[in-house]
Amino acid sequence: MAEEGNIVSDTLRANGEDTAPAVGMLSQYIKDLSVENPNAPQSYGWDSQPQIDVQVNIEVNPVNEEVNEVCLKLGVKAEAEQGVHFNVELEYATLFGLRNVEEGYAHQFLFGEAPRLMFPFARRVVADAIRDAGYPPLVLDPIDFNGLYLQQLAQAQATAEAQPAGEA
Repeated sequence: MAEEGNIVSDTLRANGEDTAPAVGMLSQYIKDLSVENPNAPQSYGWDSQPQIDVQVNIEVNPVNEEVNEVCLKLGVKAEAEQGVHFNVELEYATLFGLRNVEEGYAHQFLFGEAPRLMFPFARRVVADAIRDAGYPPLVLDPIDFNGLYLQQLAQAQATAEAQPAGEA
């Protein structure tokens, strides 16, 4: 028997009406890829260990009411005293379908969980691009996107609480 407030009675309706939350990965693609190897072939002979700088950004763009494009932007630059070895910039995008997902959960999914699902694919593209530029493939360490999301959310809340009520 279904009780009032029971998740089954709240999410399943008569006549097959779909009201249960659903999330799906619809499509993945490289939106933009740039590989610069400005000092080749001289850079292949440099003995000094390069400094590796990795930049990560996430952008979410709604496509329609139920589909969002999540774009994972990765920038990887290797630089030594002599100059730049390589610079790779990737925008890896995925279309996610979300149906019957509350806004708060959708936001957390799109900025935390979706990039986590995308990262292994984007990491492979970056490693292949660096290898194809003539260097050993660079395998990026995993990133805790959910942890970063919660950290940024806490920072935003702390900033909002610190602002006086009259300021915007």
